[in-house]
Amino acid sequence: MNLNTAVVQGTLKGDGTLELDEKPPLAPGRVQVTILPIPDPAVTRPRRTILDVLDEIHAAQEARGYRGRSIEEMEADEAERRAEEEEYEERWRTIWRQTTSMPPSEGTEG
Repeated sequence: MNLNTAVVQGTLKGDGTLELDEKPPLAPGRVQVTILPIPDPAVTRPRRTILDVLDEIHAAQEARGYRGRSIEEMEADEAERRAEEEEYEERWRTIWRQTTSMPPSEGTEG
């Protein structure tokens, strides 16, 4: 069984008939037709990119007077976060030293 297919563009008319742009390269006989609309390039909007979205966000923030954080503010937050992490780590180091340097219990001498 030989299945041949052809993709041909055309126009769907108001009465339901199709006007093909070219003769399909198939032998005459019954066929199955799948119709997919082709968007009109003049009507379709170009797809937005992530940069388009970021530009829109920036413009909206600027329009409402939003002032982003300064480098100094971000650096201060980062320094605070690092200090908290170091304090946390030091607490665990202290706990670890206490668990590993316990004096021998009485009555275990040899």
